Amino acid sequence: MAPKVYIETVGCQMNVLDSELVAGSLKRAGYQLAADLATADVVLLNTCSVRQHAEDKIYSTLGKLRRWKAKGSGRIVGVLGCMAQKDRELIRQRAPHVDVICGPGQLARVVELIEEARRSGTPQIAVSLGRAEASRAEVADSFESYDPLREPAMRPNRFQAYVRTQFGCDKFCTYCIVPSVRGPEQSRPPEHILAEVRQLADQGCKEVTLTGQTVNSYKYVAGDGRIWRLSDLLYAIHDLSGIVRIKFITNFPRDMTQDLLEAVRTLPKVCRYLHVPAQSGCNEVLRRMKRLYTVEFYREMLARCRDTIPGVAISSDFIVGFCGETEECFQRTCKLVAEAGFKNSYIFKYSPRPGTKAYDLFADDVPEEVKRRRNNDLLAIQNRVSLSEHRRWIGRTVEVLVEGQSKLAHKRGAIHGDRVQLTGRTMTDHIVVFEGPLSLTGDIVPVYIEDASSFTLFGRRLGPESENAHRGLESQAASEKRSAVAARVG
Repeated sequence: MAPKVYIETVGCQMNVLDSELVAGSLKRAGYQLAADLATADVVLLNTCSVRQHAEDKIYSTLGKLRRWKAKGSGRIVGVLGCMAQKDRELIRQRAPHVDVICGPGQLARVVELIEEARRSGTPQIAVSLGRAEASRAEVADSFESYDPLREPAMRPNRFQAYVRTQFGCDKFCTYCIVPSVRGPEQSRPPEHILAEVRQLADQGCKEVTLTGQTVNSYKYVAGDGRIWRLSDLLYAIHDLSGIVRIKFITNFPRDMTQDLLEAVRTLPKVCRYLHVPAQSGCNEVLRRMKRLYTVEFYREMLARCRDTIPGVAISSDFIVGFCGETEECFQRTCKLVAEAGFKNSYIFKYSPRPGTKAYDLFADDVPEEVKRRRNNDLLAIQNRVSLSEHRRWIGRTVEVLVEGQSKLAHKRGAIHGDRVQLTGRTMTDHIVVFEGPLSLTGDIVPVYIEDASSFTLFGRRLGPESENAHRGLESQAASEKRSAVAARVG
C-alpha cells in the first residue's frame, strides 16, 4: 500500500509553489496525498521565518506531532523551507522527533531524505550554505534549482498556477530574513520559464502568476547577449496560446521601470494590478529599514503607475512598530495610506528576526500594546480607503475568472440546485462573489457589480444576451490592444 503524505504550508506564495512541487515529486515517487493528519504516514511542514508568529505556529504543531508520531511505527515528520534553513539546530533541540530538515534550496532531495530516514531511522538534514560561509557564487550554487514537472492535481485549481522567475534576494532590508534563508538573487533562464508556462497551458492552466521576492528586478543575460527583463517575459508569455491572464508579484518600488508599466498597459492578458510594498510612510523609518527609496520617490512612482496604466489597482505592505518608530513617524504612514488609494494593504506588526541587521543594530523599542494599537489604527484607515475604492465599481460590469465556491458557501455547503455562491477575481485582482453554477469554475464571466464592502465586490452574473454584448465590447478593446502590441514588436 502506497504511503500517504500530508503537507501543511505556512507563508508566502513561494511556499505555496514549493509545496505543490514537493507534492508532485512525492506523487511520482509513489506516494499518495493524505486528506488529513489522521490518515498520513508522513507529515511535512513547509515553514516561514518572516514573522515570529509563523514560527510559533510551527513549534506548536511540532509538539502535537510528537504525540502523533508515537501512535504509529514508521511515521515520519519533516520540516521544510525557511525555518529549516535558518534554525536547523534549534529545531533538533526543541523537536528531536523530527526526521527530515530540508531548506528551500534543497527541496529536490525531499523524496531521497524521507526514504533514507525511513530506512535508517536517523534524522536527515539538507540545507544550503549561509551567506557568510562562502563566496556569493558558491552560496548561490548551493541553492539548487527546483522546478520539476508540474502536476495539475497538486494545485487548488488546475487552471491557476504560480511560476517562479527567480530565487533569493539581494536587497537586504534590515528587518528581512529572506536573503539569508533563500540565498542570493538568481533569475531563471527565460526559456525555462516559457517551457514551464507552455506545459501549464497544455494542462489547461489559464492564469499564471510570476513570483519572485522582488519580481520586477528580474534580469537574465542570454547566451546571445540579449538582456531579458520582466517586461520581455510578459511579452513572450502573452504570445503563448491557452494562457488568458498573467500576474506578477511582489514588486520593489525602485525597480518599477517604465518599460514594465508600458507592457502592463499594452498587453491585454496582463492584469492591471501591481503589488508594491511601501512598508512605511516615514523617511527615517525607511532609512533604518534600508528600503533604498524615500516617501517622495514612492509617491512619484505611484503617480507614474497610474499615469501609464489607467485604472490600475495597487496594493501595498506596511510594517508598524519598527525599531525607533515614533508616533510622528506612524502618523506619516497613516497619511500615506489615507492618500495613496491602495486597493488593499497587508499590515503587520514588526517582529524581530535573529540573523537580520535590525536585530543586531536596533532595539525593539516599541511596546507590544503600541504595535497592536497602530496595527488596528492603520487597518481602520485602509478599510475606509478600500471601501471607497470598491464602491466606485458599483454599477459596472467586470470580467471575473471564477475560482469556485466562496469561503462562506464552502463552509455552509450552501448549494441550491445549480446555484451556489461563487468567488473569483477581476483583471484588477478585486474579489467578486456572485451566484451561479459550480460548472463555471475556471471560466471568465461578466458580472454586474451591485454592492461592495472593504474586501469584496458583490455582483450578478449577466444573462446570455448581456454576456454576448459585453464580449463584443471586450473583443473590440482586445483587438485595439493587439494592434498596439504588433506595432511595438514591429
